[in-house]
Formats: sequence, C-alpha cells, structure tokens
Amino acid sequence: MEKIEVVPSLLSANFANLAEDIKKVESIGCSRLHIDVMDGHFVPNITIGPVVIKSIRKITRSHLQTHLMIDQPGKYIKDFIDAGSDTIIIHQEACPEIGETIKEIKKLGVKAGVSIKPKTPVETLKDIIQDLDLIMIMSVEPGFGGQSYILGSEKKISESKALLEEKGLNLPIGVDGGINAQNAPLVAKAGATHLIAGNAVFKGDILENIKSLYRSINQL
Repeated sequence: MEKIEVVPSLLSANFANLAEDIKKVESIGCSRLHIDVMDGHFVPNITIGPVVIKSIRKITRSHLQTHLMIDQPGKYIKDFIDAGSDTIIIHQEACPEIGETIKEIKKLGVKAGVSIKPKTPVETLKDIIQDLDLIMIMSVEPGFGGQSYILGSEKKISESKALLEEKGLNLPIGVDGGINAQNAPLVAKAGATHLIAGNAVFKGDILENIKSLYRSINQL
C-alpha cells in the first residue's frame, strides 16, 4: 500500500488560535495543510482569501494546498500563489478552460490539482489527468465543513486509481469530506492517499484524533 497521509483541513481549526493548532498537527508529523477557499457563488458559503493564507505562510513550512471552491478560479490563482500556496486545487465544474488554467498554475511554479463534486464522473478528468499533480474526490457536496461522508464515494476513488493506472500515472488521490476513523480504512483501501480531515482532527484532542485516524488506517 502507498503511503497515506492525514491532511488537516484548517476550515475546522480554531481561527482565534490558528498558529497553536497548526503547531499541534505538525508536532505529530503532519506536513501538509488543506485550506478551503469559498466565494459564496460556486458554493453557498464564504471563507478566506489570500491575506489569511499569507499570514499562515509566515508561521509554517508545511505544504499548503489551497482548494479553490470559487467561480472562474483562473482570475485568482496568481494571488493565492503569491500568498504562499504550494498546490492549487481547482474544480472541474467551475473552470471551462480547465486545461489552460492547469498549465498556468504549473507555469507559476506550483503544483496543480483538480477536485470533482460527488455527482461529477471521474471520466471527465481523462483529457487533463496527464497534466495534474493531484486528484481530489469530494465525498460531500462542497460548501460546508462537518458534513457526513457520502457512502459510495470510495467507488470514485477506485475509478480514479484505475484511470491513473490506465494512463501509466502515479498521482496522489485525495478524498475530502466527512473523513473520520470509521471510514478512513474504507477510502484508504479504495486507493486514497491523502485523507483530508477537519472535524475529525480539530474537534477535541487534536493529537489523539490524528493518532486515531492513523490507527484505523494501519489496521488494513
């Protein structure tokens, strides 16, 4: 089995004490942080912008993957890269010129990922997959933290893995939405390598929560 990482989603962290929460997850070995950006148009919620990411960048050396749940992401990618993002994840559904946007992200010197909503078929990625650094499967409808995992999402993870194998590629597969110690083994077995977790990390004892997630994965 490939190495599996728990990726804390900062949307569920305590923003009044964000630096401390980041230190805690890093102290137990997390080296990648997930940052959700929502615009109130592509999804019915508004979160943060480049100024917050710039502040986060100042307090951590961890890999920052910024998930743009916004319309017309191509207009804003440079702002988020300049703020300190190491990976930009855009939505297939929000970007008509997705191939060009991916190339622009990589031209600006960072990694490019594409996320798809629960109802979007994996096959929609087949023409761009060779240009990606990461695939991310949404296991909830994007827009709000704390939602429950949609059963059956693991099928799309398996389909993503099969598509990568068909193309002779070996990319990380992320899964985002409702991940916890109960379903983590399910998605890991299906082929997910980046398990993005918000409430399952930050609600309660952060260190024990991350240990619990890894214990559940290591049972496989």
